[in-house]
Amino acid sequence: MLKGLIAPRPAGAVPARIMADIVRFDAASERLTGWVQFALGAFILGLYLVAPKPVDSMSGSLVPLGLCTYLGLTLLRLYLSYRATLPKLFLFASLIADVALLYVLIWSFHLQYEQPQAFSLKAPTVLYVFVFIALRALRFDPIWVLLTGLVAALGWVLLVIHAIAVDGTGAITRSFVDYIDGTRILIGAEVDKIVVMVAVSAILAIAVARAQKLVLRTAREQVERAEIRRFLPAPVEAAITGSHDAIVAGEGIERSAAIIVLDIRGFSAFAAGRDPKAVVATLVSLHAIVVPIVEKHGGLIDKYLGDGMLATFGAAHESETPAADALAALCEIVEATKGWSEDNADGSGLRLALNGAATSGRVIFAALGDAARLEYTVIGEAVNLAAKLEKHNKTEGTTALTTARTLEAAIIQGYRPQRPLTHLPDRRVAGAGEPLGLVVVA
Repeated sequence: MLKGLIAPRPAGAVPARIMADIVRFDAASERLTGWVQFALGAFILGLYLVAPKPVDSMSGSLVPLGLCTYLGLTLLRLYLSYRATLPKLFLFASLIADVALLYVLIWSFHLQYEQPQAFSLKAPTVLYVFVFIALRALRFDPIWVLLTGLVAALGWVLLVIHAIAVDGTGAITRSFVDYIDGTRILIGAEVDKIVVMVAVSAILAIAVARAQKLVLRTAREQVERAEIRRFLPAPVEAAITGSHDAIVAGEGIERSAAIIVLDIRGFSAFAAGRDPKAVVATLVSLHAIVVPIVEKHGGLIDKYLGDGMLATFGAAHESETPAADALAALCEIVEATKGWSEDNADGSGLRLALNGAATSGRVIFAALGDAARLEYTVIGEAVNLAAKLEKHNKTEGTTALTTARTLEAAIIQGYRPQRPLTHLPDRRVAGAGEPLGLVVVA
């Protein structure tokens, strides 16, 4: 047990950041324990000074001296706790000092009232032991609760043994009446006190241990969730955590939504022969521009497609303006990435340009995958058409396209173009059945 007091608490699977929080919590708990003990000691001392004294007290009481000593030790511990983290051996010694001081006061009662030493065993002051045990429950470590109870139980055993040694075995009785009315020792009654001390400390220790386990598990889950949240858009996370039942593959909901598909023209040639880190850095710099714009307009990045992206508006959560938001975001993205394109141009003549397309319509926002891994995504004709339109930019020599139907829906939803738009009627798009009315939005 002493080895456990000296050695630091094993971290196990607990992340270092959580262990640091636990250490800070324990330090704060030790200060709280000290202040509670000081307040309790000061209250008892004040009560003792103003309360009438028993008429049968024969000599001076050690209570004022004991309480003042206790308050002094408590203040010392408080001072040291604010200066640095208290060593575990110091805390253990402090625990023993608290219990020992209380038991010395209890022992002194037979002197104050000039009675056999067994008289002290009936002092109700022993109940303060349970205050000491409960105070240790303020710490995050159940070992301190159990240690306090065991030290208290052992101390009471020593008091009983000392009383028997001083008063003789004749002080022991088997009569409960003699025990209550006189100054005799009933072994069963003393055993009951010891059992209750150990039982209360054990129950509290178990409760603290269970709470500790729950808090650690919750803390780990929060850390894990914070890390996972970096890989999931907030609306997707909300859909997962807010579901009343476990999500299974195939669950989905149909909504009116808009889709943006983006792709970097010339990226394959740009990446050929370059350092992989430089290639990735180029993509990351683009994402740093695009993602905030998408999120500003209420969308989310559904997935990264190599050097492309798929963003959705109104799919993960309902929106009354998905088409308007998508077109506004697409136009802003094209404008914002012009500087990025210039920054990545080099002497080889290669120039990166971001192409995009936006469509709207009914889509299914669904969980796909198997029992081991699920992924939320969007399914529907609008998704497929957005991908086809993005590729069609190369055919038309344009940067960003949408359909006339999507533009009409966006205008109804409040979208106002910031520049004149070029309409391309009856265009055949590879993979699409009927000719489409297209609009160049950027």
